[in-house]
Amino acid sequence: GSAAGSGGGLVQVGESLKLSCTASGNIVSLNGIWYRQVSGRQREFVAGITAGGNTNYEEFAKGRFTISRDNAKNTVYLQMNNLKVEDTAVYICNVAGISGRSHVEYWGKGTLVTVSS
Repeated sequence: GSAAGSGGGLVQVGESLKLSCTASGNIVSLNGIWYRQVSGRQREFVAGITAGGNTNYEEFAKGRFTISRDNAKNTVYLQMNNLKVEDTAVYICNVAGISGRSHVEYWGKGTLVTVSS
């Protein structure tokens, strides 16, 4: 199994992007986390969603970003509004859940978000 992140791109300050992270296979109790990383800096937490649908956000994401999921599509989303230059980073997803009798966890390939002024 694997996960694929997508949806990044080049936008201007104030614009929006929606990232997707889709896991392969048949997964239940899907939960996911979005991280981001700037070259030369540590990866940082952005937002997470539990299997029960509870969400939490890093301070910089509150009020601007929304994490959600579609269980039928094995997909976790990150809607990002009012983007700022400092949101420029590679966004990386981690999704986990139950497939058959096994716990599975996948990291998606990062998707680059560039916000220009």
